[in-house]
Formats: sequence, C-alpha cells, structure tokens
Amino acid sequence: MTSSQAGQSCRIDLWLWRARFARTRGLAANMVERGAVRLTHHGVQTRLDKPSRNVHPGDDILFAQAGRLIAVRVLQLGERRGPPEEARALYAALDAPEA
Repeated sequence: MTSSQAGQSCRIDLWLWRARFARTRGLAANMVERGAVRLTHHGVQTRLDKPSRNVHPGDDILFAQAGRLIAVRVLQLGERRGPPEEARALYAALDAPEA
C-alpha cells in the first residue's frame, strides 16, 4: 500500500466488479445485499449488507463463489475494470479459513 492510497476507499460492489469477481456491478451488489460478503477492516470482521460500504487497501474480504470460499486481501482499489492481469493486481489470495 502506498502512502497515497492510505486514505482512499472504494465501494465494495465497484471493487468486486473491478477485480472481476462479478460480471456486473449489479451482480456484485446483489452478492453484498444477500449477506454473502464479509469484510475485515482493522481486525474487525463484519458481514456487509449494503453495496455502498467502503473497502480500503489492506482490508480482507471473504465470500463464497462457485461453491468455494474465496479469501483475498485488497492491495489496490483500481481505477477501471481492466483485463484479468490488471484485475489480479488488485488483490492477494489468502488461505481460506477452516470452516
């Protein structure tokens, strides 16, 4: 995380779309509204309920997709929905927690 990103944030639905975890922002928003996304910010985990909730570099996100748990750390917020290589630079995969 660079010092210029320290105070930045982004809507969770927009970030999930930019990172290519959802095909559309609408699908990303639906995933959040269903309560399928958990965010860990400063060591506190919360189940997100609104797509307008913010995500910051350094946050951890946990969600289910295609029958498996996905756990990632936000590295960057991104400025657009780019190609897959650009999307993969937005996050780092974490070991999935034990169920």
